[in-house]
Amino acid sequence: MIHKVLIANRGEIAVRIIRTCREMGIKTVSVYSTADRDAMHVRMADQAVCIGPPPGADSYLNVPAILSAIEITDADAVHPGYGFLAENAPFAEICANYGVRFIGPSSEAIRLMGDKIEARRAVQKVKVPVVPGSDGAVTEEEEGLRVAKEIGFPVIVKAAAGGGGRGMKIVHSPASFINAFLTAQSEALSAFGVPDVYIEKYFDNARHVEVQVMGDRHGNVIHLGDRDCSIQRRHQKLIEESPAPALPARVRNRLWKAAVDAAVGVKYDSVGTVEFLYVPDGEFHFLEMNTRIQVEHTVTEMVTGIDIVREQIRIADGKKLRYDQKDVPLRGHAIEVRINAEDPETFLPFPGPIHTCIFPGGFGVRVDTAIYPGYVVPSTYDSLLGKLIVHGDDRNEAIMRMRRALDEIRIEGVRTTVPFHKKMMVNSDFVEARLSTNFLEKNIP
Repeated sequence: MIHKVLIANRGEIAVRIIRTCREMGIKTVSVYSTADRDAMHVRMADQAVCIGPPPGADSYLNVPAILSAIEITDADAVHPGYGFLAENAPFAEICANYGVRFIGPSSEAIRLMGDKIEARRAVQKVKVPVVPGSDGAVTEEEEGLRVAKEIGFPVIVKAAAGGGGRGMKIVHSPASFINAFLTAQSEALSAFGVPDVYIEKYFDNARHVEVQVMGDRHGNVIHLGDRDCSIQRRHQKLIEESPAPALPARVRNRLWKAAVDAAVGVKYDSVGTVEFLYVPDGEFHFLEMNTRIQVEHTVTEMVTGIDIVREQIRIADGKKLRYDQKDVPLRGHAIEVRINAEDPETFLPFPGPIHTCIFPGGFGVRVDTAIYPGYVVPSTYDSLLGKLIVHGDDRNEAIMRMRRALDEIRIEGVRTTVPFHKKMMVNSDFVEARLSTNFLEKNIP
C-alpha cells in the first residue's frame, strides 16, 4: 500500500492531488521553491520541503533535491502532476530503482510515447491512422523541403521530443520553409536538448479531439470518453469540453477503439490521453500520447463521475481497474476554461499580487485553483491561476452555466483571461460548435 506521496509539482495540480490523497488516507509531501514558500500546496500538505531557488531547473526539475526530499520524509511514492518531470523517463526509472512508486506509466512507455517519431511507428503497428508525414527525423533543410513538397503544403514542422507548442512551425509555402525548419530545430534544441524534428501535413480546419484512457498492470485498458480541445492559441489549449460536440457516432466509436488499441499496443499502465486530429473529411489521425494526468482531466471526471487521480494512484499501487468498459457512465456535457494571469487581449503574462479572489459556486460548478487573497503570482512559472469547470445535462446548459459562473468571478490585482472566456461563451460559432484549431485566427471574439 502507498502510505505517503511526494508531489513533485506546484500550483493547482498539486492541490488537486493533495485533496484526493487526503480522501484516500494517504499522507502528502509538498516540495517548493523559495518563490513558492507561501503557496497553497505548501500549506495544505502534511509536510513540505524546500528544494531550491525559483528557476525550475534549480527546484522542480532538480532530481537530486527531489530524491533528497523523498529520503528525509520517508515518502514511498511520487506523483509528478503535469509538466516538469511528469513525462521524464529517466526520473521514472530512477524512482523505480530507489524503490519509490512513480505514479504514472512505466519508464518504457514514457520513453516510447515521448518520442513523437517512435510513437507514430508504434501506433501504426496496431493500425491506428497517423497524420501523413516524414517516416522519421529530418536533419537537413533541403531534405525537409523535399519531404514537405511530397506531402503537400501547408505542413507543420514539429520537435520530435516536443510538447506545449514549442518547436512547432506551420509552413504554407516552399519559400518560407527553410527558415521555419531551422527555427523549429533551434527551438527544439533549446527546449528539449535535441534538435530532431519531423514534418506532418497541416490541416487548416481540423479539430483537436482526444480520448482519456486508463490501463492497469494486469493488462486491462479502457477509455473514459473523449474531449474537444480545439480552442487554442499558439498550440496552447484555452477551452476544453467533453464529449467532443458535433462528432458523428461512427467516428466517435472508431476514435475510442483507436485510443484503446494504441494504449494496449504500448502496454500502457496508468492514466493517459491519446490525442487525434479530426479533419473536415471525417477522418482522424493520431497526433501523440500524453503519458500523464492532463490539465483538462476535470471535464472527463464531470461526465463520468470517476476521480482520475484516485485511479492513477490505485494503478500505481498495483491494483486492478475498478471499471469494465460497460460500467463507465458518460452523462451530460462539461466545459473547462483555463483562467490565466494574462492580459486578455494580448495573452502576455501578468504576474503580481492577488488582492481579491471570489470564485463561483452552485449546482454543476467546480473550481480547481491554488490562489487566495494575498497570494503573489510569480513570473517564473506558467501563468495558470486555476480552472473553472461546469457540467450540464447538455452542451447548451453547460454554456449557460459557464456564462453565469464567469459573471460571478472576481479576481483583482492581476489581469486574467476571464473577459476572453466571457466573449467566447457568446460567440455564435463557438455556441454552434463550429470549432477548429485555428478558430482564434479566423474568428477572434
